[in-house]
Amino acid sequence: MAKQFLFVLFFISSHLFGQGYKINIHLEGQSNQPVQLAYHFLGKIYVSDTTLLDSNGVGTWQGDSLLPQGLYKVFLDKDHHFDFLLGADQQLSLKNNTFQSKDCKVKGATESEEFVKYLVFLEDLKKKGSELNQQYKAADEIQKGEIKKKINNITDEMYAYWDDIAEKYPNSFLSKFLKANKVNQLDVSVLPREIQDNDSLLLLKRFDYQLKHYWDYFDYTDERLLYTPFYKSKLETWFNKVLYPEYDSVKPYVYKFIENVRPSKRIFQFAVSFFLNSSINSNVMGMDALFVDIARDFYFSGEAFWATDKSMEDIRENVLFMKDNLIGQTAPDLTLESYDGEFINLHQVDSKITVLLIYEPNCSHCKVFVPEFYKEVYQKFKDKGLQVYAIYSMDDKEEWSTFLIKHNMFDWINVWDKEDVSRFKILYDARTTPGVYVLDENKKIIAKKMTVEQLKTFLEEKLN
Repeated sequence: MAKQFLFVLFFISSHLFGQGYKINIHLEGQSNQPVQLAYHFLGKIYVSDTTLLDSNGVGTWQGDSLLPQGLYKVFLDKDHHFDFLLGADQQLSLKNNTFQSKDCKVKGATESEEFVKYLVFLEDLKKKGSELNQQYKAADEIQKGEIKKKINNITDEMYAYWDDIAEKYPNSFLSKFLKANKVNQLDVSVLPREIQDNDSLLLLKRFDYQLKHYWDYFDYTDERLLYTPFYKSKLETWFNKVLYPEYDSVKPYVYKFIENVRPSKRIFQFAVSFFLNSSINSNVMGMDALFVDIARDFYFSGEAFWATDKSMEDIRENVLFMKDNLIGQTAPDLTLESYDGEFINLHQVDSKITVLLIYEPNCSHCKVFVPEFYKEVYQKFKDKGLQVYAIYSMDDKEEWSTFLIKHNMFDWINVWDKEDVSRFKILYDARTTPGVYVLDENKKIIAKKMTVEQLKTFLEEKLN
């Protein structure tokens, strides 16, 4: 359990009308102490209500409207707290002397009671598993086979418990909460032998299976699962590790997800915001195109009702600097003045691969990157079809000259735009330098934002 908790006063929306909630709490030995009712929400913990315990350690949280169903926390201090599940029944009593969730005594709420029973069952399974693991270590080969079967049966017991809860309490939050922890595993034994014996084919089969079955037991359209610790982490894993890391592959799945959660304003808001931020912060080359798509389709269209003026300003700025240099697009044409005073057109550079490089000599990263790129990449591939269109991004020719002379970089194309009339800083997002764009012979952008090592590997494939 994390030692730190983020508590923010969060007012529950009043659209949930009904009998309201009333939760009596009894913590022996905690007289006259303030205790908070908190809830999990997208990986963080927020305060919902506070009560002052009386001299007997008894208090009440009460409100006129129902609370969102989810996993809640009784919080006294950082060392004394425990979780409980709050379902449809919200007139209940809790008693706990140990601050262990499995020791909580619940009255008045079936789902909450069943959750505690499940925790006790889970604790028993853990003990059984620990005992079997100890036996396995000391067993001979024949005994190990039998013990292994028993260990595997523990998971089956847990799944059977979840199925039983689902049958007894269909569509309950308890059922959804428990089943959400189940992950389908590919049964390798049913695959053709040629796949089982081929690591590459087997890896591909596992990837495809996970992609198809990742959400089988997790109903991401159910708003109640937002109020758990694992909705956000589940989505992060899907986006970053399950989907094939390529823009064209990711976008259809992301858009389908968004459309599926559209009926829930809360999930829709979270999902669109999550994918917007994840795409702009992704380490996958080309994923900025997804950021531009989401910005245009959901923010600029007015559907992002939660967006502030400041956030919209930031999004518009990022789109402005990204939209013209996305991978797969034709690179914006430039005609810039060379070091010798001639004007050189980017699209007329005749080469199999052109690297457009934007740098500033006083940039600490540029000081290392540009000379290394010149020696390790340009010199290696210049006779194999590589040309470099190197743009000095500032307006001090003496500074530019000093840098070029120091590193003897006069055999590639050196250009600048002293008055910034070409808008290259916007067209090629020169907010940070160095900027690197790899263009094919038709001047289509095929890669960008690469390290020297990545460029060497990439050009080895393209030019050898």
